[in-house]
Amino acid sequence: MLDKICLILTILGSINWGLVGIFQFDLVAWLFGGSDAIISRIVYSVIALAGIWCISLLFRDNGRVHE
Repeated sequence: MLDKICLILTILGSINWGLVGIFQFDLVAWLFGGSDAIISRIVYSVIALAGIWCISLLFRDNGRVHE
């Protein structure tokens, strides 16, 4: 479950960066009162932690056998 939550947050973060790169529009900053607002910084930090967690997905053995 944690893997899916982190993956969703990482995807949302990548969409936000795509908006910044293409349209110069930061959705998180817009929603939460600017990039310096404490809630925006918390959202950025949670998404960063989710991205770091997702690194572990690269090294997992997904060849599990379900009986």
